[in-house]
Amino acid sequence: MPPLQDAIPALSDTLTPPAIRGVADLTTFAYRGNGFDGLIDRIRPNPTEAGTLYDLGIALQLDFRRTEGLHLQEAALRHSPLFRLHRDAPQSEPIRLLALVGPGDLMVNTPIDFLTNHLDVRLDLLHVLSGKALPAIIPDHDIAFFAYSDPDPAMLQRLTALYRAWPRPVLNDPRFLPGVARDVLSRSLAGVASIRSPETASVTREELQAHLSSGAPIAGFVATDIMFPSLIRPAGTHAGHGLSLAHGSDDLRAYLQGTDAETFYISTFVDYADSRGLYCKSRVAFIDREPFLCHMAVSSHWMVHYLNAGMSTSAEKRTEEEAAMAGFDTGFARRHRAAFEALHERLGFDFYSIDCAESPDGRLLVFEADAGAIVHMMDPVDIFAYKQPQMRRTFDAFGTLLRRRIDAATINPDA
Repeated sequence: MPPLQDAIPALSDTLTPPAIRGVADLTTFAYRGNGFDGLIDRIRPNPTEAGTLYDLGIALQLDFRRTEGLHLQEAALRHSPLFRLHRDAPQSEPIRLLALVGPGDLMVNTPIDFLTNHLDVRLDLLHVLSGKALPAIIPDHDIAFFAYSDPDPAMLQRLTALYRAWPRPVLNDPRFLPGVARDVLSRSLAGVASIRSPETASVTREELQAHLSSGAPIAGFVATDIMFPSLIRPAGTHAGHGLSLAHGSDDLRAYLQGTDAETFYISTFVDYADSRGLYCKSRVAFIDREPFLCHMAVSSHWMVHYLNAGMSTSAEKRTEEEAAMAGFDTGFARRHRAAFEALHERLGFDFYSIDCAESPDGRLLVFEADAGAIVHMMDPVDIFAYKQPQMRRTFDAFGTLLRRRIDAATINPDA
């Protein structure tokens, strides 16, 4: 079926969408120790059924009830494809930002409210739904952000056309999204001498079993005789869920026996442990090509995620992260300036982030590049005080980007 041909909605100064707490507010509330009942209490004072359903869908996902949460989200979107983020403090003349988003779980869109909740921004969410036209009227806005970070091919074509035709300044051209797909990124960055991005292929269970039984090569992956060690995970998973390190065929065979998944990603494993045997993995956000270190996790295990690295329980690790943040501009960012420039030339987003490290030979080791990864300020201030100014600086840079693009369009509306 060809993608829907959208008419650009009319813009209204008076249309007020249903209010929601949204992903950033509710995730932060849960992250600070509040359970499901507390989330419900936070959601309930909402005058609209659509807004209540939408936030309940988020709460259920935060309570690890993804399917139930998506059902409620679907019900909310039947009421309205438009929502406005609630702000406790009134704003006088905020930047009016419209984010074009898609339905799905908490990972499917750029977490735009994490970036804007600390800024003078009025944020509206417009859901672009498969097979459904856009609303005839939407709120007027100063700038639009294309935040749907995981569309299917038909939706990608539709979003790309909308980006070109949108009547207000726009950010994050969706045509760059295919280049950051997990099984494409290493090819997007191929030939850049200053970057190592582990080779990754999308593979089916059948293809893996054929390799195990006959040694058949896996299309798009490294040569069969250097296939191991490799990382394998089910397609569609995030944050290390289902991720395993296979040192050889026996490990791969055991992995397949322990999962029902039918499609996977397989990647070459790069051992980037430093001289201490520790793994330091960073999330760097790029805002209008300027880098910001949002966190650095330190772990003795190769599978590093901030939540499993024990950062909150180790003062020594936090001291290392604090030093990394303080010296980032003159250290890490300067060492990898050429790599960062190559990233910008090949990926092209106004906002995106990478999960990265330094390879043993000194190159920038890029594991993932993503327009949808979370950058946040949820960590307890009493433990992570040093992160507050760093993240405020990051968010302020996003606000500066919004104002710069709005001003440029005002000066040169035909650009």
